[in-house]
Amino acid sequence: MAYESFQEFLKRLEQEDELRHITEPISPHLEITEVADRMMKSPGGGKALVFDRPTGYDVPVAINTLGSRKRMSLALGVCDYEEIAAEIADLIKPEVPAGLVNKLKLLPKLGRLATIPPRTVSRGISQEIVLTGDEINLDRIPILHCWPQDGGRFITFPLVYTYDPRTGKRNVGMYRMQVYDRRTTGMHWQLHKVGAEHHRQSEEMGQKIQAAVALGGDPALTFSAIAPLPPGIDEMLFAGFLRRKPVPMVKAKTLALLVPADAEYVLEGYIDPYERRPEGPFGDHTGFYTPVEPYPVFHLTAITQRQNPVYPATIVGRPPMEDGWMGKAVERIFLPLIQMMVPELVDMNLPVEGCFHNLAFVSIRKRYPGHAFKVMNALWGLGQLMFTKIIFVFDHDVNVQDIGECIWRLSNNIDPERDMLLVRGPIDVLDHASRAVGFGSKIGFDCTKKTAAEGYAREWPDAIEMSAEVRQKIDALWPRLGL
Repeated sequence: MAYESFQEFLKRLEQEDELRHITEPISPHLEITEVADRMMKSPGGGKALVFDRPTGYDVPVAINTLGSRKRMSLALGVCDYEEIAAEIADLIKPEVPAGLVNKLKLLPKLGRLATIPPRTVSRGISQEIVLTGDEINLDRIPILHCWPQDGGRFITFPLVYTYDPRTGKRNVGMYRMQVYDRRTTGMHWQLHKVGAEHHRQSEEMGQKIQAAVALGGDPALTFSAIAPLPPGIDEMLFAGFLRRKPVPMVKAKTLALLVPADAEYVLEGYIDPYERRPEGPFGDHTGFYTPVEPYPVFHLTAITQRQNPVYPATIVGRPPMEDGWMGKAVERIFLPLIQMMVPELVDMNLPVEGCFHNLAFVSIRKRYPGHAFKVMNALWGLGQLMFTKIIFVFDHDVNVQDIGECIWRLSNNIDPERDMLLVRGPIDVLDHASRAVGFGSKIGFDCTKKTAAEGYAREWPDAIEMSAEVRQKIDALWPRLGL
């Protein structure tokens, strides 16, 4: 289903008993973080929270809205987000249907894809109020100061719209924004992000970058902004696929850009590609602070908003946090696309505790000596998986979603010298352990059964298992044993 606005999504969460209102005045300076962090670390991700009276503001703050499997699924309009993975797997099947009947069965899929591009509308709730000139004032929005050593207040849930200065292709990404004053913020375009590429190209061409920042809207838009989409796939097209309905877009008031019609706020402005300011520190999703570094500066030319908005926020820090549930949805939904490029891949688990890009457990259908090493290199060559610092590769019958089983298998199956692959390459810029910003080493371990061709001269032992006959007999007897 499609949500007409962020607040409609909040109402749905209330109906599902997934949201709690906090009526006590709580400060956006550290206090909301402490309350939200305790909730996010509750079993199952706790509840979504709306702070109705943030100290000093008349705008409510919503947080942890995507912080559970159920809420993440509700945000995408499905009972469980694995349904979307199954749908993507069905769409990318390479087989060409044979026969008229099978070809006709394909038409509904193609018809759905034809109806999802974003559509331009003449007006939207995101522009019910328009503030320009001296009226622009970020201090009126309850933007959070999240952690004690943070360099200031940070916008943490922004959808940043920019366009490739050469091709005109739109990009929507989520990049934190430090508030410097009423009308300027930082723009944390990390080295490997598309926004940073737009910045580099604009710098070469000597032209300013028009940018718009949407806060709120249908949560399908938020998910699309963090999704590792293949090159050439527009985030708003993917959002239309998720919501089964085109995303309504409206022309910005001070820019030649289209912006979401259903957002709570839209910040319009520009970036001078030659301008940098110190940004940070910031308590990041690794659980550590990232240091002060120079980043581009965003200058606001307008703030547009709906009447009576709710400010959407999140916090990141030592996992588990809200972003863990978002990352797990990305993992499951995009697994079919990874399997299309690495067909021997059976399953993948990027544990929340590993901050996703630090650790991966994968299972494969091993066919030949060194197959696990081939898979490691393939994964390091796929988009954001290039940041994975440690990969463990298991046989197909290992449940990589069970971390206990993974540790048992890897600790028994690995000979470190024989089964280790060490490489150098790009590393996430937030990694404080790497030898340089964005560059370091990665390691993989082959945890599969070994063959003679891989230097294993003995017979690989079987894992201990009881016979099926005995298990069935004891299953039948179990209710009578009084245990």
